[in-house]
Amino acid sequence: MFFLRNLFLNLRTSFTVDAFKGGFLFFLVLSSWYILRPVRNEMAVSNVNELPYLLGAGALTMLLLNPLYSWIASRANLKKIIFYCYSFFIINLIFFMLSWRVLDLGNSVWLERVFYVWSNVFSFFIVSIFWVVIINLFRDFKTRNFYGVIMAGGSLGAFFGSSITKEISGSFNEYGLELFSIFSASFLFLAMIFAIQMINKSESLNKLELKNVGGGSLDAIANSIKKSEIRNISLYVWIWTGLMTVQWITAAHIVESWSQDPQQRIEFFSLIEQIISPLTFIFQIFLTNIIIKHIGIKNILMMYGFIFILAFMSYGFIPSITVVAIIQIILRVFEYAINKPTREIIFSSLKKDDRYKSSVFIDTFISRFGDLTGSSIIAIGKLTTVALNMLPLFAIPVAACVSFLGIKISKQTKLKGP
Repeated sequence: MFFLRNLFLNLRTSFTVDAFKGGFLFFLVLSSWYILRPVRNEMAVSNVNELPYLLGAGALTMLLLNPLYSWIASRANLKKIIFYCYSFFIINLIFFMLSWRVLDLGNSVWLERVFYVWSNVFSFFIVSIFWVVIINLFRDFKTRNFYGVIMAGGSLGAFFGSSITKEISGSFNEYGLELFSIFSASFLFLAMIFAIQMINKSESLNKLELKNVGGGSLDAIANSIKKSEIRNISLYVWIWTGLMTVQWITAAHIVESWSQDPQQRIEFFSLIEQIISPLTFIFQIFLTNIIIKHIGIKNILMMYGFIFILAFMSYGFIPSITVVAIIQIILRVFEYAINKPTREIIFSSLKKDDRYKSSVFIDTFISRFGDLTGSSIIAIGKLTTVALNMLPLFAIPVAACVSFLGIKISKQTKLKGP
């Protein structure tokens, strides 16, 4: 009865018009990205031998773009940031569409590589800027209840965007990026218009928030080094993304050893996705806010370290396909239903300059740098005589650091409300 009562109260405070607006905005943003994601993955397969270099190029590009973004953010308010950044990516999509057809670069391997790097930058930036809108619109105790519904809207957008791509996939051989670019740009344009409308109608943004952000172009980088709270969040994101990459590459090798049949492996991955997607959606709609309220930010941030320790010990001592499935489901559901909304709540508590700049720097460059670090660890490990399935055991002490950083971050977080 106690659980049902809390569930009812959670639904009553979470299912509001503003929450559904935030969810719809995320639906549009992730629809735009997931239309392109399968195309990006195809570019990865076509350039598999160059992937380490392309990942490095993506990280470097994000590092170079962040000061430019911070420079724009310093001289703009929230509406202008959305307009400038999303318009920039829409123009990019039009450029790729014209390059494929008008400039006849469809067979250019370099266009594929540029698109792969660009699409990674695109995905990180449009989602990060979406969260800039959300953490500035919904910052108090009451509106933080909306985050689960907002995440659920994104899950629906991911499914919808992928479904569109499945329907138009046959056009790729003849028309290349044309249809994908048109659909993706259209959804991003709708997201831009809807976000500006939400900002115009918001009662939570005071006059100070509507003014230009101020500051300089290197604020995000400087604050990630100088400010302890930003530095700890950066370290947390860097380490967990690196660990996530280590566990995923380890899991991929276990799957490869399990079956040499591509069709069987695809069926296995599809089965996992069929479990993860509805389970994550159910958590986001009904349980995310209850879990965050009752378990608390500190315990949630700590849990990542313990989950990774469990995962790495399992991979080291029981490297089986069943273990891979269980670990993938736990990690993905925990990330998208619990840890991600918790991190965004923490971002909402930061000072204005950091909400606009540091949050984007962390979600883009720091995340991508974590991916690079994790893949580099595996690459270095392959040069040693240590068995591949034993490498994750060496990451266990690093996983403990995630829990330690989680405690420090929670102590530094000052949330509005009771």
